[in-house]
Amino acid sequence: MPIENNSAENLQLIVPNLHRRYSGVTATNRMVAPKLAQMFRAAWLGSHAPDGIARIGLADLAKLWRRRTPLIWHARRNDEMIAGVLLRALGWPLKLVFTSAAQRHHTWLTRWLIRRMDAIIATSALSASFLKRESDVVMHGVDTDRYAPPADRAAAFEQSGLPGRYAIGCFGRVRAQKGSDVFVEAMCRLLPLYPDFTAVIVGAVVPEQQGFANGLKQQIEAAGLQSRIVMTGEIAIEEVPRLYQRLTIYAFTSRNEGFGLTLIEAMSSGAALVASRAGAAEFVVEDGVTGLLTPPGDVDALVAALEPLMQNPASAADMGMRARARVLEKFSLDAEANAIAEVYKTVV
Repeated sequence: MPIENNSAENLQLIVPNLHRRYSGVTATNRMVAPKLAQMFRAAWLGSHAPDGIARIGLADLAKLWRRRTPLIWHARRNDEMIAGVLLRALGWPLKLVFTSAAQRHHTWLTRWLIRRMDAIIATSALSASFLKRESDVVMHGVDTDRYAPPADRAAAFEQSGLPGRYAIGCFGRVRAQKGSDVFVEAMCRLLPLYPDFTAVIVGAVVPEQQGFANGLKQQIEAAGLQSRIVMTGEIAIEEVPRLYQRLTIYAFTSRNEGFGLTLIEAMSSGAALVASRAGAAEFVVEDGVTGLLTPPGDVDALVAALEPLMQNPASAADMGMRARARVLEKFSLDAEANAIAEVYKTVV
C-alpha cells in the first residue's frame, strides 16, 4: 500500500530495505515492521515490502527534506547506514538506529558508521560485545500465529506427497556457511537406518554456489537417496510456515550466523530442534529441554543428536511442544516490537 500523498510529512519511522536479494535480514525486518507500524506512523522503503506497513518511494522521501520533526531511520545493513548518514548530512531530519546481528569484529567502515548512529540494537549479548559502544539487546521474535503447530502433523506430512511418515528439515541458502553439507552427510548416514523419514532442504542456490550444490546432489545420488533427500530450491515466502508444519525435526546446521531466525520459526511451529552452537542458538535453546545443541560443522555430533529423536518420534513431538512454549514465553513478535519501541523513544 503506497503512502498517501498528504501523510508523508506525518511519518515517524522509515524502515529501509535496500537489498533486492531476499535474505535472513530481510526476513526479520519483514516480520517485525508491521508490528512497529501499529505503534508508529511508519513506511517501508525498498524491496520485499510486507503487508501491514505503508510503502514510501523516493519522491515521497524527497518531500521530507528539511522538515522540522525528527524521523527515525532504522538500518540493518551498512548500505542503509550509509544512506541514513548521507541523507542527514544533506538536510533530512533523521535519527539513526542500527540493528547488529554480527558476531565478529567489524570492519573500519562499519565501526565508523556505528559511531554515527543515535542508538544501536544488538540481537544478542554476544553481538553486543563486538560493538565497542553502548547498545540495547533485543532478540528477534517470531509471529507465533503464523508459525504455529498444525492441528494434525501426520496429516500435514501426508499432504506433502513425500515418502515415509516423518520429515527432517534444514532451511536456508544451500552453502557451506549454512552447513548444508553437514546435513546431507548426516542424512546419508541416518536415512538408510530409518526408512520412515525423509529429509527436506529448502533454500535457494545462488550462482556462485552452484558447484557446491551440485556436489551435494552427486553425494545424494551416490547414496541412492534421491527420493528421500529433497532439495526444493527457493520457495514462495508464503509457503514457508506450511513446510515447517510438516516437520517432526528441524536441523539448524550453520557454521556461523548472525542470529538464525529459522531457530525460532521451527520451535514456534512445534518441531524438535537440533542446533549447532551458532548465531543465537545458545541464547534461545535450553539444551536437552527445548532442543539439542551440537558443535558447528560436526557431523558425528549431529548424527548422535538426531538419532534418538528419529528412534522415538513421540519424544521429538514432546520436545517440539516444549520448544513452542519457550517461544511463546520469550520470543514473541510483540516482545521484540515493544523493546524496539522503547529504543525509539530514547532518540526522539
